Amino acid sequence: MKKNTSVILNPLISRYLPISIILLLVLVSFAAAQDWKSVLDLRGKWKFELGDDVKRASVTFNDSKWDEIFVPSAWEDEGYPGYDGYAWYRKHFRLSPGAEKKALYLRLGCVDDVSEIYLNGVLIGITGNFPPDFMTAYNVEVILPLPQDVLSVSGDNVIAVRVYDDQLAGGIVSGKIGLYESKTYLTPEISFVGNWRFKTGDSEKWTDPSFDDRSWNQIFVPAYWESQGYPGYDGVAWYRLHFKLPAELSGKTLVILLGKIDDLDETYVNGEEIGRTGRIRSNPKRSNLDGEYREFRAYTISAGLLKPGADNVIAVRVYDGGGPGGIYEGPIGITTREQYKEWRKNLSWKERMKDGSKNIFDMIFK
Repeated sequence: MKKNTSVILNPLISRYLPISIILLLVLVSFAAAQDWKSVLDLRGKWKFELGDDVKRASVTFNDSKWDEIFVPSAWEDEGYPGYDGYAWYRKHFRLSPGAEKKALYLRLGCVDDVSEIYLNGVLIGITGNFPPDFMTAYNVEVILPLPQDVLSVSGDNVIAVRVYDDQLAGGIVSGKIGLYESKTYLTPEISFVGNWRFKTGDSEKWTDPSFDDRSWNQIFVPAYWESQGYPGYDGVAWYRLHFKLPAELSGKTLVILLGKIDDLDETYVNGEEIGRTGRIRSNPKRSNLDGEYREFRAYTISAGLLKPGADNVIAVRVYDGGGPGGIYEGPIGITTREQYKEWRKNLSWKERMKDGSKNIFDMIFK
């Protein structure tokens, strides 16, 4: 039987951890839920249609004849009993004056079982795997940054959600629904959420900024690679992204934010290694894993390494030793050293605990 919950403890963990620690972890998760300020409530009637057609993601698609159902709720409870398969949701909204200046996040609660989320026709998030390599994400709370360059400041905005349900309850079933401003998330000066170049395998030449990666596949970041056509892949893969540095950031010491990566990484900018988490051995399968997938990645880019107004290249070598893999959680982008330092200084101990299990236990027992 499916359960929709944002707090899931492994049975082995709950068996051997003291009850005080279990309660603390639950309280931290509860506290994390309080770090959001509602900007626009999107609970209520959404446009809804069974079936599957990628044209439904378009901002210009005409959904005027679609049915309406209440969100959040299982579609079985809204007049579609026993339906398993594909369906689409659409929601139109306008921003209030000043909202476009905020770092906004879309919260969609839990989507049962698999989803793709679009804003104004642009893919901004993925949960689970669609068939034929089906993998449910029914208990994953969807929280996605909204790209500023995709939002319409004065006009109509459209959220389109493609959903696949395998069995039992289906749809946008529970949780907070709306646009929120985070009180604790660090918002990058430049966002790198979106499509990156991607290739499985391994080669030293892929660090070279002049390497021609145009034949590589595209992959959405952040999201597990299993949900994007690489089911069951364990091993080494590379991400590459080209970008231009705005003039106002030229000459500054910057920090690249890569969120969380499953499992190990080496990160290069313009061919120079700027940081790593864990160590990928010469035989990657012999690499030691110690919970690095929980660690937040932030690496310093020294002043002068980036070329203002020219092509810059980020290359990330990732090793996954089992289970899901890849750059799977944000924030993703570049910020200034000053902004990063101020953010870290202002984090409360509860917020710091969300960075990883090592920090949790260090802060409990030290």
